[in-house]
Amino acid sequence: MNNLIWLLRASKWARNPPSARRVKLVLAIVAAGLAIAALEGLDLWPDWATVEEGRAPRIPR
Repeated sequence: MNNLIWLLRASKWARNPPSARRVKLVLAIVAAGLAIAALEGLDLWPDWATVEEGRAPRIPR
């Protein structure tokens, strides 16, 4: 069933492809994500930008 949905989506994109601007936007977002992952993997990501693990703070009532 899922394959049929993907085939329908692919046929829709073949008939009406996205604009070059949209493709560039998506590629830029993917490149930014890969760059952030690479920086974090090489331990070059700053400590202030890292989320602390643990329990989330409680909001007082």
